[in-house]
Amino acid sequence: MDLKEIQTLVKLVSSSKVDLLEVDKKDFSLKIKKNSNKTEVVSMAPAMPAAMPIAQPVAPAAPVAPAAEAAPAKPAEEPASSGIEIKSPMIGTFYRSSAPDKPAFVEVGDEIKVGDTICIVEAMKLFNEIESEVAGKVVKVCVDDASPVEYDQPLFIVEPA
Repeated sequence: MDLKEIQTLVKLVSSSKVDLLEVDKKDFSLKIKKNSNKTEVVSMAPAMPAAMPIAQPVAPAAPVAPAAEAAPAKPAEEPASSGIEIKSPMIGTFYRSSAPDKPAFVEVGDEIKVGDTICIVEAMKLFNEIESEVAGKVVKVCVDDASPVEYDQPLFIVEPA
Protein backbone atom coordinates (compact mmCIF):
# COMPACT_ATOMS: atom_id res chain seq x y z
CA MET A 1 0.00 0.00 0.00
CA ASP A 2 1.52 3.32 -1.00
CA LEU A 3 1.19 6.83 0.42
CA LYS A 4 -1.52 7.94 -2.03
CA GLU A 5 -3.71 4.94 -1.15
CA ILE A 6 -3.35 5.67 2.57
CA GLN A 7 -4.16 9.37 2.03
CA THR A 8 -7.24 8.41 0.02
CA LEU A 9 -8.42 6.09 2.80
CA VAL A 10 -7.87 8.79 5.47
CA LYS A 11 -9.85 11.28 3.40
CA LEU A 12 -12.70 8.82 2.84
CA VAL A 13 -12.92 7.92 6.54
CA SER A 14 -12.78 11.55 7.68
CA SER A 15 -15.56 12.58 5.29
CA SER A 16 -17.81 9.58 5.95
CA LYS A 17 -19.76 8.24 8.90
CA VAL A 18 -17.38 5.27 9.23
CA ASP A 19 -15.60 5.33 12.61
CA LEU A 20 -13.14 2.49 12.06
CA LEU A 21 -11.38 1.02 9.04
CA GLU A 22 -8.92 -1.87 9.27
CA VAL A 23 -6.86 -3.23 6.38
CA ASP A 24 -4.77 -6.37 6.89
CA LYS A 25 -2.49 -7.63 4.18
CA LYS A 26 0.18 -10.32 4.23
CA ASP A 27 2.93 -8.03 5.53
CA PHE A 28 1.07 -4.79 6.26
CA SER A 29 -1.64 -3.73 8.69
CA LEU A 30 -3.45 -0.39 8.72
CA LYS A 31 -6.05 0.84 11.18
CA ILE A 32 -7.83 4.19 10.79
CA LYS A 33 -10.04 5.18 13.71
CA LYS A 34 -12.16 8.33 13.90
CA ASN A 35 -13.26 9.81 17.22
CA SER A 36 -15.76 12.66 16.69
CA ASN A 37 -13.76 15.33 14.76
CA LYS A 38 -10.36 13.68 15.16
CA THR A 39 -9.08 11.07 12.71
CA GLU A 40 -6.28 8.80 13.90
CA VAL A 41 -4.15 6.61 11.65
CA VAL A 42 -2.23 3.73 13.17
CA SER A 43 -0.18 1.44 10.98
CA MET A 44 1.97 -1.59 11.72
CA ALA A 45 4.33 -3.48 9.45
CA PRO A 46 5.70 -6.50 11.34
CA ALA A 47 8.57 -7.65 9.15
CA MET A 48 8.88 -4.81 6.66
CA PRO A 49 12.06 -2.95 5.63
CA ALA A 50 12.84 0.30 7.46
CA ALA A 51 12.21 2.29 4.25
CA MET A 52 8.44 1.66 4.56
CA PRO A 53 6.77 4.83 5.97
CA ILE A 54 4.72 4.29 9.12
CA ALA A 55 1.61 6.42 9.43
CA GLN A 56 1.46 8.68 12.48
CA PRO A 57 -1.69 9.98 14.21
CA VAL A 58 -3.25 12.75 12.16
CA ALA A 59 -3.55 15.57 14.69
CA PRO A 60 -4.34 18.43 12.26
CA ALA A 61 -7.81 17.02 11.48
CA ALA A 62 -9.61 19.18 14.05
CA PRO A 63 -7.70 22.48 13.49
CA VAL A 64 -8.02 22.16 9.71
CA ALA A 65 -11.80 21.88 9.78
CA PRO A 66 -12.37 25.62 10.49
CA ALA A 67 -10.00 26.54 7.64
CA ALA A 68 -11.88 24.16 5.34
CA GLU A 69 -15.18 25.81 6.29
CA ALA A 70 -13.76 29.28 5.66
CA ALA A 71 -12.21 28.26 2.32
CA PRO A 72 -15.47 27.95 0.32
CA ALA A 73 -16.31 31.61 1.02
CA LYS A 74 -12.99 32.85 -0.42
CA PRO A 75 -13.02 30.96 -3.75
CA ALA A 76 -16.41 32.52 -4.51
CA GLU A 77 -14.62 35.90 -4.55
CA GLU A 78 -11.51 34.70 -6.43
CA PRO A 79 -12.99 34.04 -9.91
CA ALA A 80 -13.49 37.80 -10.24
CA SER A 81 -9.69 38.16 -10.21
CA SER A 82 -9.55 35.63 -13.10
CA GLY A 83 -6.84 33.67 -11.35
CA ILE A 84 -6.14 29.96 -11.45
CA GLU A 85 -5.94 28.14 -8.14
CA ILE A 86 -3.00 25.84 -7.49
CA LYS A 87 -4.39 23.30 -5.05
CA SER A 88 -2.73 20.94 -2.58
CA PRO A 89 -2.38 17.43 -4.01
CA MET A 90 -2.33 15.92 -0.51
CA ILE A 91 -2.99 16.38 3.19
CA GLY A 92 0.02 17.67 5.10
CA THR A 93 1.92 20.73 6.33
CA PHE A 94 2.58 23.59 3.88
CA TYR A 95 6.04 25.17 3.72
CA ARG A 96 6.96 28.13 1.49
CA SER A 97 10.73 27.41 1.60
CA SER A 98 13.06 24.41 1.81
CA ALA A 99 14.34 25.44 5.27
CA PRO A 100 13.44 28.12 7.84
CA ASP A 101 16.54 30.18 6.95
CA LYS A 102 16.01 29.91 3.16
CA PRO A 103 13.95 32.31 1.02
CA ALA A 104 10.44 31.35 -0.11
CA PHE A 105 10.19 29.46 -3.40
CA VAL A 106 7.76 32.10 -4.75
CA GLU A 107 6.45 35.47 -3.59
CA VAL A 108 3.41 37.46 -4.67
CA GLY A 109 4.27 39.11 -8.00
CA ASP A 110 6.78 36.43 -9.09
CA GLU A 111 6.50 34.94 -12.57
CA ILE A 112 6.40 31.13 -12.53
CA LYS A 113 6.66 28.51 -15.27
CA VAL A 114 5.20 25.02 -15.55
CA GLY A 115 7.41 22.69 -13.49
CA ASP A 116 8.79 25.36 -11.12
CA THR A 117 8.88 24.26 -7.47
CA ILE A 118 6.47 26.57 -5.64
CA CYS A 119 6.26 25.02 -2.15
CA ILE A 120 6.68 21.86 -0.07
CA VAL A 121 3.93 19.79 1.54
CA GLU A 122 5.14 17.48 4.30
CA ALA A 123 3.12 14.31 4.69
CA MET A 124 4.14 11.53 7.05
CA LYS A 125 7.68 12.95 7.44
CA LEU A 126 8.15 13.01 3.66
CA PHE A 127 8.82 16.42 2.12
CA ASN A 128 7.05 16.60 -1.26
CA GLU A 129 8.05 19.41 -3.62
CA ILE A 130 4.96 20.81 -5.30
CA GLU A 131 5.51 21.99 -8.87
CA SER A 132 3.41 24.51 -10.74
CA GLU A 133 1.08 23.15 -13.39
CA VAL A 134 0.45 26.62 -14.82
CA ALA A 135 2.60 29.52 -16.02
CA GLY A 136 1.87 33.05 -14.90
CA LYS A 137 2.18 35.60 -12.13
CA VAL A 138 1.55 34.71 -8.47
CA VAL A 139 -1.33 36.92 -7.30
CA LYS A 140 -1.97 35.49 -3.84
CA VAL A 141 -0.54 33.01 -1.32
CA CYS A 142 -3.60 31.42 0.30
CA VAL A 143 -1.90 29.51 3.15
CA ASP A 144 0.42 30.63 5.94
CA ASP A 145 3.84 28.99 6.22
CA ALA A 146 3.93 25.83 8.39
CA SER A 147 0.12 25.53 8.34
CA PRO A 148 -1.78 22.27 7.89
CA VAL A 149 -3.48 21.86 4.50
CA GLU A 150 -6.21 19.56 3.23
CA TYR A 151 -6.37 17.72 -0.06
CA ASP A 152 -7.53 20.06 -2.86
CA GLN A 153 -7.17 23.18 -0.67
CA PRO A 154 -6.07 26.28 -2.64
CA LEU A 155 -2.39 27.15 -2.00
CA PHE A 156 -1.79 29.92 -4.57
CA ILE A 157 -3.77 32.05 -6.99
CA VAL A 158 -1.92 32.54 -10.31
CA GLU A 159 -2.85 34.95 -13.08
CA PRO A 160 -2.16 32.99 -16.28
CA ALA A 161 0.52 34.25 -18.64
